[in-house]
Amino acid sequence: MATTSGVSSGLPIAKLINNGTTTGTNSTSSSTTSADAGITSQLGPSAFLQLLTTQLSNQDPLNPMDDTQSVSQLAQFSALQASDNLETSFSNFQSNFAVLQSSQLIGQTVTVNSTDSSGNSSSITGTVSAISVVNGVPQMTLTQNGTVVTGANGAPITFTTSQITGIQ
Repeated sequence: MATTSGVSSGLPIAKLINNGTTTGTNSTSSSTTSADAGITSQLGPSAFLQLLTTQLSNQDPLNPMDDTQSVSQLAQFSALQASDNLETSFSNFQSNFAVLQSSQLIGQTVTVNSTDSSGNSSSITGTVSAISVVNGVPQMTLTQNGTVVTGANGAPITFTTSQITGIQ
């Protein structure tokens, strides 16, 4: 196998392409498994897909890769897709759950920590009057004596649930 000079990524690409073997045989050993675990922690989903695409586009159509390797790579690709879908679904669940929890604060009196534009920290106590969702994060608007809490510019101040220090 020819090597490319000037590549200094530190990843053993020859092991990835040859499935951990340095000869034409397809043997598997426990040292390969531990090496693959280290490689997995260094490669992300996009790097894996790039390597798989490069390997498939550069293979000889008259001498394709072993069927076992092909099935193994397709299984890895499916597992990667499932993992990515699970991550996205869990992220959506977290966002929806945070909104659900925040909605139960409407009408409750809460105390929040607030930092003004000059960096001064203060506590504000008020009643949660509205919940808005910005980039999947619930933000609350407070009222004090029926008036919306506003900043120096007159715009309503929104608070996240992480700013709550007490619920009364």
